[in-house]
Amino acid sequence: MSKKVLIVVTSTASFKDGTPTGLWLAEAAEPYKVFERNGIEVDFASPKGGATPLDPNSVANNETKTFHDVVKKLEQTTKLKDVVFENYDGIFIPGGHGTVFDLPGDKDLQNILAFYKQDNRVIGAVCHGPSAFVEAKLNDGSYVVNGVKLTAFTNEEEIQMKLDDQVPFMLQTELERQGAGFVVGKAFTEHVVTDGKFVTGQNPQSSTAVAEAFVKVL
Repeated sequence: MSKKVLIVVTSTASFKDGTPTGLWLAEAAEPYKVFERNGIEVDFASPKGGATPLDPNSVANNETKTFHDVVKKLEQTTKLKDVVFENYDGIFIPGGHGTVFDLPGDKDLQNILAFYKQDNRVIGAVCHGPSAFVEAKLNDGSYVVNGVKLTAFTNEEEIQMKLDDQVPFMLQTELERQGAGFVVGKAFTEHVVTDGKFVTGQNPQSSTAVAEAFVKVL
């Protein structure tokens, strides 16, 4: 019987000032391709369901054509509240700046993360995807990431992108505050951290490698 993975994406299409953002396409599409090659079934979900907005900066150079099959699936995501999350072996969360606005504090997603952590299922994320971990807690009130070695888009990378004044929080700072052992790699260079069933990648350049590491522990 094949493994099943739930990919959770953002429903947010813009920064607070109206500048377009959303999902960074390759961070969902490259892992999807890795999972597909390994015979893993994949479903997509988002807070609002329906089409997930794609960051315009992530769809240049004909990427929508390259990832045509993934783009079609991203047009019809399931609402998180309707997901039967017990049916999946793992969850993977891509980034894009949209995630920092709607994934932290999403109760349905927090329930999934708590269940998967306590049931020792695989949890993966890349770039801003780990924003989903912010404020997520286990039944005993401890943070899901407390004591977990991980990585995500770093403060240095956010500042280099000149988006540190656009985001509601600095992701690295928040994860460290909640007890994560944050491992910083070289900016905008592939960097993956595996800690048990937790698998994270630092930036878009890590999308394929983090998915390959995810498959190894699935």
